[in-house]
Amino acid sequence: MNGIYVVDASVVVQACLEATGFDPLAAHTLIGPPLVLSEALSALHGGAFRGELSSDLARAATSRLRLAPIEIARPEGLAAAAWEIADALGWAKTYDAEYVALARLLGRPLLTIDGRLARGAGHVVPIVGPADLTT
Repeated sequence: MNGIYVVDASVVVQACLEATGFDPLAAHTLIGPPLVLSEALSALHGGAFRGELSSDLARAATSRLRLAPIEIARPEGLAAAAWEIADALGWAKTYDAEYVALARLLGRPLLTIDGRLARGAGHVVPIVGPADLTT
């Protein structure tokens, strides 16, 4: 079943760390807000900096990130919607709220493996995980 999903950085980072990359998600259209690639790159760099990722894995992961099949979307009202959602959910920062806002504005589910984000936003937009796409 092909679908269109708003993807967050947690899924992007996980895909970049896997040898199969984005192949398991190839049947789907992935859309992200402008910050998704920067946030994923920052997470990969942090892992390498802290020694959690080998230099070879970090290099391979950043190569996969450069080729990530993610459509970047910035619809009218994204910033205002992210602000509103962050306020409503009691979040000081709007990073996660951008993913939720984009999913709501586009009427698409949010694809995440971030448990905190899923719990916080599950009543705002539909939440799915990568395993849900293969069942």
